[in-house]
Order: sequence, then C-alpha cells, then structure tokens
Amino acid sequence: MTVTPCEKKPIMQNWRRIGEILQQDFTVPQERIEAALAEQELSGERLGQILTTIQALDSTTLAKALAVQFELPYLETIPEETVAEGLLGMIPIGFAKEYRIYPLAKQNNSLQVAVADPLDTRPLNDLSTLTGAQIEPCVATPEEILRAIHRGYEKQAGSTGAVIEEIDGGSANELAISLEPRDLLDSSDEAPIIRFVNSLITQGFKERASDIHIEPFERELIVRYRVDGILHEVLRPTFKAHAGIVSRIKIMAQLDIAEKRLPQDGRFRVRMGGRDMDIRVSTLPTAFGERVVLRLLDKAAGILTLEEIGLESDLLQPFEAMISKNHGIFLVTGPTGSGKTTTLYTALTRLNNREKNIITVEDPIANGLRSILRQDPDIIMVGEIRDRETAEIAVQSALTGHMVFSTLHTNDAAGALTRLVEMGIEPFLAASSIVGIVAQRLVRTICPHCKKAHQPPEELLQEIAGEIPLPAGATFYRGTGCDQCMQIGYWGRIAIYELLKVDDAVRELLLQNKDAATIKKAAMQRGMRSLRAAGLAKALQGITTLEEVMRVTQEEN
Repeated sequence: MTVTPCEKKPIMQNWRRIGEILQQDFTVPQERIEAALAEQELSGERLGQILTTIQALDSTTLAKALAVQFELPYLETIPEETVAEGLLGMIPIGFAKEYRIYPLAKQNNSLQVAVADPLDTRPLNDLSTLTGAQIEPCVATPEEILRAIHRGYEKQAGSTGAVIEEIDGGSANELAISLEPRDLLDSSDEAPIIRFVNSLITQGFKERASDIHIEPFERELIVRYRVDGILHEVLRPTFKAHAGIVSRIKIMAQLDIAEKRLPQDGRFRVRMGGRDMDIRVSTLPTAFGERVVLRLLDKAAGILTLEEIGLESDLLQPFEAMISKNHGIFLVTGPTGSGKTTTLYTALTRLNNREKNIITVEDPIANGLRSILRQDPDIIMVGEIRDRETAEIAVQSALTGHMVFSTLHTNDAAGALTRLVEMGIEPFLAASSIVGIVAQRLVRTICPHCKKAHQPPEELLQEIAGEIPLPAGATFYRGTGCDQCMQIGYWGRIAIYELLKVDDAVRELLLQNKDAATIKKAAMQRGMRSLRAAGLAKALQGITTLEEVMRVTQEEN
C-alpha cells in the first residue's frame, strides 16, 4: 500500500511574520492582530496562541497560516491507515499526545510526520534519533492529530489475539511468576496480562459493548460482550491466564486480590480515545474460579431527547402532558435492562428549569424519601418502587402536592396498577395518585451498513395481521451482517412504548378490583397501542425487523 499524505516542499526562501500572513492571506482584522501583539509583549506567548484564546482565530486557520509561513504542506485530514503505523509501538503515546505529533509514511531514510507546532523542533529531533530517519514535517490541526493518535493507538491496544498468543506461548512456570500480585503491581504497561486487559476494554468500547463477561469453566476461559442487549462470545483465552486477569482487574478496581471466596464490587475510571469511561466491576466465586463482569459506562454519552429515545410523535403530546402535572405519580415499567431509567432522566431533563426543585433518590429509598420531603421538592425521582413502605411514601408525596417519577418491574402498563394494589396500596389511593404509566422495551435497530429488503415468512405475516393493519405492498428490512455490526445485522437499540393514561374509566376499573388484562383491554379500546403494535410500526418504518419485535414482545401473547 502506498500512502502519500503530504508531498515534500522546497525549503522556504522568503520568511514572513505570522501576523502579516494572517492579515494578508487570511483576512484577520489588523486591530485584532495589534491587540494580540500588545498582549504578547506582556505575556510572552505566541501570537497565534493569543489569537485563538481570544477567539479571533480558529485552529484550522492557524495551522494553514503556519504551513504558509514555513512553506510546509498542510494536511486537512490524516488517513485512517498510514504506512508508518508500525512505528507507534516505538513512540510512547504520552510523547505523541504532549507534542501533538503523528507518523505518516516512511520511505527509505525519510519519515513524514504530522505536527501541530513546526516551531517546536525538539520532539522532531527526538523522533529522528529514535527512528534513525530524517524527519519531513507536515502541518495539521491539534484536533486532527489527536484523533489520529487515539485511532492508531486503539488499533495497537485492540490486538487481543496477539496478546493471547503471547500469553499462551509462555511456559506455565514463567506465567505463574508473572501473575503474582506483586509482579502485576510493579510490572510496566508492557506486561502481557496488563496489555490483554487493556485491549479487552478497548475492543469492548469499540464494539459498543455494555458489559464484558469473563467466565471460567472446567478447562477453558470464555470472554463475552453484551452488545445491544445480546451476549456474544468473542474470545477464549488460555485458562492459565485466568488468575492473572482477575488479579489485574481487582487491582484496577481497588478490590482485595487475596479474597477469592466472597463476591466483591468496585469501580475504576479510564480514558478511551479522549472520552471518560466509568467501569463497574463485579466478581463472583464459582466452582472453577472467580467470574468477573465489567459494566462499561460512557460518561460522554449524555442525555437524549424524548424523540431520540424512540417516542413516537403521536405519543409525545400526551406523554409531556402527564409528566408536566403539578402532582401525581408517573411510572415507567419493564424488565431489567429495558431503558426505564434513561426514559425517566430524559423526562426530567425536559422539565428541568430554575423554577423547579428536582431531587432524586436511589437507595435506601424509604429513608431517603422522608428526608427529601423536608427539602421542599417540586419533583421527586425514586429509583424503584420495590416494597410497600416506598410505595406508601410515594403515594402520600403525590397526594400532598409533589410530582413523583419512579420505575416498577411489570410486564405491561396495566400490570403496574394491580402490582401496587398487591403491595398493599388501597385501590382508591392508587387510582387518585397515578397520572400515567408507560411500559417499554428496547428493540435492536437494523445495521444501516448492510440493510436489505426482506420478505418475512408467510406464517409470521399472518400472525401479526391481527395486531396492526399491513398496507398493501409493505416492505420489511433486515441486516445481512457486515464487519461494522460484527456480522449480527443490528446496530444500536431504540425503545418502543405502551402509554396508559389513567383516566376516569381506568380508575373505575381499578376501584372495582379488576385484573390487569381487563384494564389493558379497556385502555386499548380507548386508543392505547400495545408494545407489540408499537414494535410492528417500527418494523414497517424499516427501523427494526419483525423477528426482533416478536422476540422482545413474546409475553404479549
């Protein structure tokens, strides 16, 4: 492969000042440059740095101006694959990040390098000494170089297969010595076990895993990633590395590496490609050794909008009307991992303003709720109603003028009403306090990279015919599987919703102690759409597949 990201330029002949270049070639106002020059006399900082600080200049314009000044080529984007990527193992990532320097291509005795600051020659001299090559710099923005650094070094860290071979190639005695806790603590980042754990997390992040499972069996060790709610086996490392892998993870999470007979929980933080990641660790003793589960939490993901989490336009107005009440209880129901908490925080974000006092409580809920009521809240978010005491305090809070948001583990929206009654809440209290309930599930969305039209089996079409009217010539889609989606055919997830408005008709049925099926049937007659119908609508839009909808809503039958 031949990569020529920048061409060699002749040595500059007529040197010009950066201020002159910016004014004449890039139309930066003279008064801005004069003000920056005055600041330069006081601070001694570079003119370009001052101009970018006062937002008179962006990093792209400055990089182009530096390229003009030093008669060097300007590189707008750095190729994803470069000839010199093999040199990354020789260049510490800290050095590359500190000096914003990245190798591009090596030909004979010349090494082309992207730099953000061509004035700083020291790292170029160091790199020349390290590689034994003559350095030919190109100019790129600091942001573009940092992106290339993260991308390139992630590839280096992500080669778990090579690390497994290295671990498996060592003798049992050598490995046993290298896996002692003291050696792990004292070892450098070049130790195979440390590199393996790092690459395991890096690869999981790149493949959008929410959890990493490390499971020991009698003669083998299996690593699985949970991607879009489904577990996929990805690796089978040598079993003799199990103790070292567990010890390394325990050290990172500050757990007791000597305790192997009791469960432990911990957490640690890492930076991945410039993004902060929280990683929660859980260990559990089994017959064949400790099982470890890592939960990956991307702190940069942020809170989505109601539209982005999958709420249909026809549900948006009644949903907002329910959550905007001055008092009452709004419940989100569904099994573990169905996105209930995400929906609640999205709703709270929509309501958050300076006029509202919003307080959240997780655990212990009952004691926390009593204290929170003395904090003059407008809105209270309760992590989960799981017992009678919490339910009673939530109901009393709603009846005394507070808006309460919470979650409940039931299969559908109507089941939440009867579940509260089963907890010991009087039906008339539940009927007068609850304003709305939403049940939800997460369905996998079709991978956009391998999405193709698909004709579902006739028996499947007949099965859904009673749920939702199928338009003539309806087209369905599925993913055929590609490298982008790990050959699965799905990429990401979106929520489907069943929204139950607790109106007078529903209250009357609850007061009559009717069961959940009767309440749901009455609500659907009044226009409520079931979870399966919501999922089928997503399938008709080409967002997900019929098979995925049937899998997620199988309890609807």
